[in-house]
Amino acid sequence: MRYRWGVLAAGLVMTGAALNGIGTASADDGWVTLVDGDKKVEFTEVGKANWAAKDGALSADKLDGKDPSYLVTKTSYKDFQIKAEFWVDDAANSGIFIRCDQSDKIDSNICYEVNIFDKRPDPKYGTGAIVDVAKVDPMPKAGGKWNTYEITAKGTRLTVILNGEKTADVDDSKHAAGPIALQYGSGVVKFKKVQIKPL
Repeated sequence: MRYRWGVLAAGLVMTGAALNGIGTASADDGWVTLVDGDKKVEFTEVGKANWAAKDGALSADKLDGKDPSYLVTKTSYKDFQIKAEFWVDDAANSGIFIRCDQSDKIDSNICYEVNIFDKRPDPKYGTGAIVDVAKVDPMPKAGGKWNTYEITAKGTRLTVILNGEKTADVDDSKHAAGPIALQYGSGVVKFKKVQIKPL
């Protein structure tokens, strides 16, 4: 396996260490690893948080400024499956953004946002939902434990499975392809493993 040093953004230094990027794929199963403990693929950071490799996970618990932080892949994806292991506290605001129309500005207007937000004022688009696209009812809780997301985007069909339970299944054609982004908005957020498999 060949390692290379990844750069989040020009001049960005996270707790004194650059991110180690790997982006590896197994020839027999097609999964590409974006995050695996302290190993990460190259990301560009949009907004700033104290992202760091800690206790076998990529984590953040503080913003540097008022805007959320996003770790954005340098690769664009169209049809794919994502498997993600994450831990958040009860106050966390996070999510996995997919098929973003841009890579230098991330929000739910130009991406699909698979939400992680137990305290969202409108719980219909909280944890397990795709914001403004697919509601969840009742909203599951992710705070205080390790969780798994399985996200599939194939053509216009989007499905989300949280901890083995389907929380969203919808047809929508607003966004066809684009990078993936991991969000830090508030609370404590940890991503232990994130993989993607192009379809």
